[in-house]
Amino acid sequence: MREKMWIFYSADNPKCVFSLWNHWCWCYAALVCLLFSPVRTDEGCPSSCICARDSGTVTCRDGEDTEVPGDIPEWTSTLILRGRNISTLQRGTFMINGSELVITTLSLSYNGIQAIEPYAFLGLSRMHLLDLSHNQLESISARAFHGLFELRSLYLNYSILPAATAQLSIALNTHSLRHLHRLELAGNGLKSIPLMRLDIYNLHGLVLINNSLENIGRENVTNLYQQRRLRVYLSLNPFRCTCELEAFYYWLKNSSQCPDAGRLLCSEPEAKRGIPVEKLREEDVDCMNENLEAVSYVFLGLVLALIGVVFLMVLYLNRGGIKRWLNNIREACRDQMEVYHYRYEQDSDPRLANVAV
Repeated sequence: MREKMWIFYSADNPKCVFSLWNHWCWCYAALVCLLFSPVRTDEGCPSSCICARDSGTVTCRDGEDTEVPGDIPEWTSTLILRGRNISTLQRGTFMINGSELVITTLSLSYNGIQAIEPYAFLGLSRMHLLDLSHNQLESISARAFHGLFELRSLYLNYSILPAATAQLSIALNTHSLRHLHRLELAGNGLKSIPLMRLDIYNLHGLVLINNSLENIGRENVTNLYQQRRLRVYLSLNPFRCTCELEAFYYWLKNSSQCPDAGRLLCSEPEAKRGIPVEKLREEDVDCMNENLEAVSYVFLGLVLALIGVVFLMVLYLNRGGIKRWLNNIREACRDQMEVYHYRYEQDSDPRLANVAV
């Protein structure tokens, strides 16, 4: 029995023959592969994630997983994990079978991360951007950021709990971050700049808005003067506008390193609340004037005390004459009162009045 054949004609090849039977076999096989293959955006994509191989992006959102996916594709350059329950970043979390990934951007915001263990980012030596914002970090290892030699941007906004503030300062004091360009620490309740030194970084932007900074110390101001390319953002901090703010005040006036300088407001004392820091008068932050005022009040007190002592000494040395003077006044007052008393008796007795007539 002959097989049915399809015949197509073309300019190049006048007769091309395809088997109808083979055609239907290929169609059936393709249909079976489509039906039984897992539904993923790209081959090798972790479950509950969306992968876009063309852009190298893997996005995993709003899952119940407590760990970072272990089957991240090797071609991933941007990894976004958001809204998951990852409480701890353990050592080598992002290592796959002991090999490094080519991830350059890692976003871990809104994951409830509480602790970062040593060497947590091992294997991500090519990473340029790390976003750890909106977590609840209460433990940060001193070697948390070890190995991130190419990191350019680090975001830790609204993530640092009070217990981790001192640990953050130690963790950031590493030469692994020597190429860091931008550091964001907004909304963490910081009372001081958590950087022990500024010269070990290549910082161009430092964001410290909405913290609890009352002053920038003289030592930090000196370091800021030395880092001319650095831009510091400091709005929404409760600055205490006393003479202790003097060094910072003159830095604001003489430098252009604070782009939001016009939005820095005084919180204390009450008389200066709401006044822009850069609008203060020089005498408001002049410690010399305050010291002179204090000295003048002390001097006035000493003078008054000296006058009082002299007065008491005069009284003591003239106590005899003062006593006689008081006695004379008393006798004169008594004689006068007797005269008044005698006249009163005469006026009140009619018989004495007749005798007088």
